[in-house]
Amino acid sequence: MFNLDGKTAVVTGGNSGIGYETAHKFKALGARVIITGRDRMALDRAATELGVNAILADQSNLADLDRMVAQIKDQIGNIDILFINAGVAAFAPVEQMGEEQFDNIMNINFKGAFFTLQKCLSVLNDGASVINLSSINAYTAMPNTAVYAASKAALNSLTRTAAYELASRQIRVNAVNPGPVNTAIFGKLGLPDEAIKEFATAMMNRVPLKRFGEPEDIANLVAFLASDESTYITGGEYNIDGGTNLNPLLQ
Repeated sequence: MFNLDGKTAVVTGGNSGIGYETAHKFKALGARVIITGRDRMALDRAATELGVNAILADQSNLADLDRMVAQIKDQIGNIDILFINAGVAAFAPVEQMGEEQFDNIMNINFKGAFFTLQKCLSVLNDGASVINLSSINAYTAMPNTAVYAASKAALNSLTRTAAYELASRQIRVNAVNPGPVNTAIFGKLGLPDEAIKEFATAMMNRVPLKRFGEPEDIANLVAFLASDESTYITGGEYNIDGGTNLNPLLQ
């Protein structure tokens, strides 16, 4: 079994869902962990539960990112693992997507992720591992996800380019593309409960393994990519979707 002994990790959006479970996994494997988030109460609660340090930061706010990096330097120094996990999901048909909603999705999911990576370069050790949380929606053409999917496709493109540019420092950059996962994000879509249930049932029927993923499933893959067991892996995009993308024509 691999471990993360002696490594330091930052997880953005670590106060809930996949970020929370990944921070828990990192710590269990021996890493020192800092989580970030923009909700002070949720962040403090998660940090207490996990027994990790926390930094209040909105990934879409560049001034917050500057303060985050300064606090990382003060609290830990340099880091070995950066999991860019923070993100939002908002679904609407193309004709109904407003500019404010468009900007919010792109500012957090892509612009924020880009500048998180850029600003953290000064605290990333040579040989560090960066993992971006993307989505299979980058490929699926699922109705009502045009902007969300575009933000994740852009993130995957950044992953490939950054992996090439940072290879001289032996910094690895990979993306993880989850399918449907049981997280609180479903409750943030602005849909009635019945609509969420119908949506969840429809998604379940598309998954060959006939279950949603759990945050722990994603955390296990992220932890592997963060570890020294994956030092020859960079620029990759890894679907973890229960087989959802295997044969969309027959679903």
